[in-house]
Amino acid sequence: MVRASLATIAMCVAASVASMAEPARLARYQGRRGVAPDAQRARGAAALGWPFLFVSVIAGAADQAHDTLRDKLAAGDYSRRGADTCLGCHDEEEPFPTLDVFVTVHGHPQVDGSPFEMDPTAELPAGLQCEACHGPIGDHGRQILADGVAREPILNFGERGNAEASLQNDLCLQCHRTYERTRWEGSAHELAGMACADCHRIHAETDAVRSMSGQNETCWGCHRSVAADALKRSAHPLRDGQLVCRDCHDPHGTDNDKLNVRATGNETCFKCHAELRGPHLWEHPPVVEDCTICHVPHGSNQPALLVRRPPQLCQACHSSVGHRSFAQGPDQLPPRPTSEFLLAKACLNCHAEVHGSNHPSGNLFRR
Repeated sequence: MVRASLATIAMCVAASVASMAEPARLARYQGRRGVAPDAQRARGAAALGWPFLFVSVIAGAADQAHDTLRDKLAAGDYSRRGADTCLGCHDEEEPFPTLDVFVTVHGHPQVDGSPFEMDPTAELPAGLQCEACHGPIGDHGRQILADGVAREPILNFGERGNAEASLQNDLCLQCHRTYERTRWEGSAHELAGMACADCHRIHAETDAVRSMSGQNETCWGCHRSVAADALKRSAHPLRDGQLVCRDCHDPHGTDNDKLNVRATGNETCFKCHAELRGPHLWEHPPVVEDCTICHVPHGSNQPALLVRRPPQLCQACHSSVGHRSFAQGPDQLPPRPTSEFLLAKACLNCHAEVHGSNHPSGNLFRR
């Protein structure tokens, strides 16, 4: 019953497309949007030898599809039947079901700027329905093809993408180019050739990356070392869903190192650990410089996310010669009883205020 009602919505909304794609309005849209330039593509794999021949053929087919799609977008020959044509084939019986899009903002006719918006005066691509994202249907919608004739490509996204990531992303950014995404160009993910659809699922009723439970799993699909760190003895509560990657990193790009949401790594940590911010009367230089000198942010097998367990961590900077924790004779070496200054928290048994102290006599961080 739900699927039937979704199909009814799709068919009703599709009837409005004819009045939305008049030439003048379409011309304004084409001039405003433009077409993504060709990205630099690696060629010549076949010259490396016959094992690369198959890869070369696949790459050539992808290049041809990309060029065809760019030409179709530049021509702007949008259909007057809209989703009616698409839903004739792409229903819930197909391997790639589509009707869930009608329970999202992208398929809701009452959402301003939606591809299925029914206001004929709305700024394109609003109202272009499926073609707002997938481009003009052209001959892709032909029901009968001659023998040996391949169906004209339509723009696909994500794992089935048949166009370069830059072209896929341009279709998304024509609506989603907001202040939060002004730094996408030149970001680490953009330079890695990632497409929006690599993380986002538009046709799904719930986009996993936008939920607390699914965001970390989406990121861990690429960042496997972080997923491993989250399983270590001491870790931020990522696997419990109490903290998500977006709390510290902005995947759409920032001006900061490692896509941090704040200007420095320390400022990012201080979002939660404000009690350690300072300034203190007695500062500990590593704390002021960089939290990651002592801590591993994603997870560690040492207590408190430490890089190493004390006293080895402290001795990386502080010499123990002359200190009471330093073995002064053979009776202080294993298997004999170890110095009490190395037990439990080791250095922190005495120097408890290691992040800084405001006590007048706190120069040694003991109070």
